[in-house]
Amino acid sequence: MTATIGTPVVAGARWDPPAAIAVRGTVLVLPGRGEHAGVYDRFGRRLAADGYAVRSATPEAAPSLAAAATGPVVLAGSDTGALHALAVAAAHPDLFAGVIAAGVAAEGGADVGWEEELAARTACPTHQARLTGDTGFRRGALALPVAADLLAPAPVAVPVLVLHGEADTVSPVAGARRLAARLPRAELGTVRDGRHDVLNDATHRTVAAHVVQWLERLRAGADVTPILTVHTH
Repeated sequence: MTATIGTPVVAGARWDPPAAIAVRGTVLVLPGRGEHAGVYDRFGRRLAADGYAVRSATPEAAPSLAAAATGPVVLAGSDTGALHALAVAAAHPDLFAGVIAAGVAAEGGADVGWEEELAARTACPTHQARLTGDTGFRRGALALPVAADLLAPAPVAVPVLVLHGEADTVSPVAGARRLAARLPRAELGTVRDGRHDVLNDATHRTVAAHVVQWLERLRAGADVTPILTVHTH
């Protein structure tokens, strides 16, 4: 791998719904800097339990995987994976129904020690322990620069769910707000006290639940209107 991140570190992984549950759609996961798809095992299992087939993907393989998958097909990326997901969806709007862009990467950060990097990635002690013991995970990758073409993504016509931690020190939330404002069909969800990897942070259950709700709305109609509206008095 070159010093500039162009393609995320990916290891093949898949999560399928229980045999008795019909597949409601497919989510293709594109990991970010230093990661492999196994890092998203908890996220994949949770979506699969709700009927969604989840597959790891590379930007190059995503179109062919989408063509053979049960629709609607959604790209889900974190960090640089989110930027790749936006780029692939822009290039192939006929293949993808939507994009989940979590912790969208900014330019490369400072080279810090492992404890500081770990704290910046997630506040979840279970996930911190997983990353610490993961020999396939690449420490220090958040300091590597992001490819310039990824930082200026082409317009995306499909619905996009932008998820970002309000306490993200790797990619400050202001960048996610600007991204969502530029996208014609974006929904922005910010996570209170959330760090960089909101899919694997301390509030991962809440985030995954919102992802499932968004996927269900996407299945119900292209405008992604709410299915359930909560009224308070």
